[in-house]
Amino acid sequence: MIKLALENEQETVNFGAELAKHIPAKAVVFLIGELGAGKTTLVRGLLRAAGHQGSTKSPTYTLVEPYTIGLRQFYHFDLYRLADPEELEYMGIRDYLDEDAVCLFEWPNKGNGVLPEPDLTIELRYVGESREVLLTGSELKWVSDWLGELGEQKC
Repeated sequence: MIKLALENEQETVNFGAELAKHIPAKAVVFLIGELGAGKTTLVRGLLRAAGHQGSTKSPTYTLVEPYTIGLRQFYHFDLYRLADPEELEYMGIRDYLDEDAVCLFEWPNKGNGVLPEPDLTIELRYVGESREVLLTGSELKWVSDWLGELGEQKC
């Protein structure tokens, strides 16, 4: 696990941009944190760094916002309003997960039992006016390499 401090919104955007440099064409990322902790801000930084020009909004009511950037596909999910994990089956979650796509899940606990294990979990916590980010990764090479780099920079 890696722990980093993000002093303001711009650092959260920058952190998302840093993630964009390392994330492969197919990945599952869980974003955990209270309302307003910066989950969508982080996604905005990732998408902008990947080349997205438009706005980035939280898909609270639509559940998913798709983004096609060049040859890459990104799906930003917000499961906050999900009443039952089985609703993911009705919306075709397996089709999203089977694609070569980056799937970013806010409130992944709402999809327990249906969602796969994440490649990377990013937890954002309030620390006064700033944020602390906790990163936990799988054994995938891109994750372990990136977390190793972040750990070295932190020291």
